[in-house]
Amino acid sequence: MTEGPTSAHPSLAAPIARLIEQFNKLPGIGPKSAQRLAYWLVRMPMDEAAALADAIVSVKERTTFCAHCQNITENNPCSICANPGRDHSLICVVQEPLDVLAMERSGVHHGLYHVLHGAIDPMSRVGPDDLRIRELLARLADGTVREVILATNPNVEGEATAMYIQQLASPLVEQISRLARGLPVGGDLEYADDLTLARAFEGRQAL
Repeated sequence: MTEGPTSAHPSLAAPIARLIEQFNKLPGIGPKSAQRLAYWLVRMPMDEAAALADAIVSVKERTTFCAHCQNITENNPCSICANPGRDHSLICVVQEPLDVLAMERSGVHHGLYHVLHGAIDPMSRVGPDDLRIRELLARLADGTVREVILATNPNVEGEATAMYIQQLASPLVEQISRLARGLPVGGDLEYADDLTLARAFEGRQAL
């Protein structure tokens, strides 16, 4: 059996083993990468290591989820939801906070957002109750929103999530649209270039 990164080894100091174990819990970080990061930190100057530790603690202590859109924010509500210049009758539904950054960078959306924090994925045991769908439906209940733009990723999970939301939201909103197929199938929104994202947004179609 192959030993994991925290398996006992006489040459591995306990603090390093603990650090490797924590790095290995991060998404996309395997045992080898965790080991490289740990030893890189050992060689890091103390002031840089302290700054990194402070940044990690700060992001946990000073950030929260916006009560309206569920995006990560330092102020509640977030600056977008609190902006009277945004179109509050238009909500763009995205999977992750990084997707909001992509949309804002493109400059094509002037309404509000709703962040689901994932997509329906039975293989990973992620169901509708694990997403911020209930919060979205609550926002639609008062009739203020006239259009919901479903901007989930153009892959199997994103499409399934969009269809699920469409079924629930249709009785609550005048129009539901989906980003046009300018986005590559199987890709993630955060990696789309600005022109592709803009064309997909402008070419959205009613469902």
